[in-house]
Amino acid sequence: MARRGNGEGSIHKRQSDGRWCASITLHDGSRKHFLAKTRDEVARKLAAALAEKEKGTLVVAPRQSVRQFFAAWLAAAKPSLRPRTYDRYEEYVRLHITPDIGRVSLTGLTPQHLQRLYAKKLEGLSPTTVNHLHATIHKGLSTAVRWGALHRNVADFVDPPRPDRHEMATLNPEQARKLLEATRGNRLEALYVLAITTGLRQGELLGLRWRDVDLDAAALQIRGSMQATKEGLQIAEPKTPGSRRQVMMSQPPVDALRRHRVAQAAERLRMGAAWEDNDLVFANKVGRPIPAGHLLRRSFEPLLKKAGLARIRFHDLRHTSATLLLGQNVHPKIVQEMLGHTRISTTMDLYSHVTPTMQREAAAAFDAILMKP
Repeated sequence: MARRGNGEGSIHKRQSDGRWCASITLHDGSRKHFLAKTRDEVARKLAAALAEKEKGTLVVAPRQSVRQFFAAWLAAAKPSLRPRTYDRYEEYVRLHITPDIGRVSLTGLTPQHLQRLYAKKLEGLSPTTVNHLHATIHKGLSTAVRWGALHRNVADFVDPPRPDRHEMATLNPEQARKLLEATRGNRLEALYVLAITTGLRQGELLGLRWRDVDLDAAALQIRGSMQATKEGLQIAEPKTPGSRRQVMMSQPPVDALRRHRVAQAAERLRMGAAWEDNDLVFANKVGRPIPAGHLLRRSFEPLLKKAGLARIRFHDLRHTSATLLLGQNVHPKIVQEMLGHTRISTTMDLYSHVTPTMQREAAAAFDAILMKP
């Protein structure tokens, strides 16, 4: 055959195993090789590689498996992730990605591999969990594209299962009052008053520190969230940039926090040297963080029963707070800022069930403005 021109690549048959080998020179002077059993097959690989090189989409990273890549991705991403987020990614990689598709070549990964993986996982996992697995894979492969290990993210071409829709349960004003009445005198009364009147997340409440509370100004600074990690309970960075915020309080939570601070000081004196000073507003009886599960089982659920209310999630107190505020015509932008949502569209999408009431009141306002007495 005629000698190929510079940059066109070369093909030869290896004496060691009889396979055909094609190679091309990359822009940095290194060479990339392709193997096949026949000359026609390796020629097709070479032609495809040359076309990708021309378009700038040729993958030049070293050959690696899915397992190897995701291990490298986790190590690189760990410093920038919240501990709980890293633990969740690591779990998905260890339990689902590595065992099922870890041996697949990263560049050989196809949408079919992922579609089969999701179908298999749906036999034992919820659609929400499989959707989160897809999100983890998509995030990892997006990094692979940025690193030049892939020229496209194959997860873009897969339809993940729709996550389960959790029915939002909210308390109406009368039910909210019943719950607060049931908490009166409770060791964590102030926590529930804050939850209903500010919409703070559970982790934000349990991670709240006295240094972030200004009772005279009736303001809270949300700077962290209590998270369960492999190393134990830790205060992590807020969920999103918008989650780091100032929240103004009404008088009931200010009064409840003043009573709570006095009661906590008395507990601290009783415990003496056994008290751990973590500066937590809501701590257990020796000053340590309260696990979320303990709060639910030992406090929240018994209080719901005492108030004669149906069982709801703790997160539904956050939904209750937003719904009550929007129902009182508080501007959605204010509610968005209180809740720490990054975009107002998130707030409105979550609480669209309040919109009809707001629209009726807006129509009534126009009636009052435009119609003659």
